[in-house]
Amino acid sequence: MSRLGEIVREVRQRRGVSQRSLAIRAGTQQATISRIERGEESPSYERFEQLLLVMGERPVVRTEPLDHGLDPSDLAAERTRSPEERISLSLSWNRMAGGFAAAGARARRDAAEKARLP
Repeated sequence: MSRLGEIVREVRQRRGVSQRSLAIRAGTQQATISRIERGEESPSYERFEQLLLVMGERPVVRTEPLDHGLDPSDLAAERTRSPEERISLSLSWNRMAGGFAAAGARARRDAAEKARLP
């Protein structure tokens, strides 16, 4: 069962509304309400909202910030950059990472050569 279907069923039962009555209020078929509640049909957000509204309730969607550990002021500064600036900065970071990788490869090669010397 989809979570939206569960919510429709919970609200409908709490409000004492039959599937048939809900279907009539929402301008649909009782079979459609049944399929939504069983999770066989996934309603669009608009249909979901309509079903709740005709039962006297409204959906509330909320968001929470991601715990990404990034400084909000740094993110805000990045959003002020033009696409060209972002690409240029990304390329410079890519070149720097490539330089680190090459230096690491040289250091490993040099260490291996030193280990082979008598």
